[in-house]
Amino acid sequence: QVQLVESGGGLVQAGGSLRLSCVASGRIASVNVMGWYRQAPGKQRELVAEITRGGNTIADSVKGRFTISRDNAKNAVYLQMNTLKPEDTAVYYCKADLTIVGITTTRRDYWGQGTQVTVSS
Repeated sequence: QVQLVESGGGLVQAGGSLRLSCVASGRIASVNVMGWYRQAPGKQRELVAEITRGGNTIADSVKGRFTISRDNAKNAVYLQMNTLKPEDTAVYYCKADLTIVGITTTRRDYWGQGTQVTVSS
């Protein structure tokens, strides 16, 4: 089975930093895309950043503050979050577009369970 294990969330003061980690495990043949989404209470889930071997995408709201990186050997993606603001408070979800090999070969999106990030004023 495929698992996405997230870590690094927590409570931080405005202006502080956190680093989120997501590691995918399973019979992974290919990591096509890995990235981060977030969802605040009562709001729609939104893309924060995602990365492939060919490039990355980052939301305008976090440009200049957040950096996404990837470790292909570990099937991991990281989100360095600096200069955090209260509006960054949300549950952050790891998303991975993976190709899995087993009885059949399947490519689909997988989601982590989410990690809470709370930024106080």
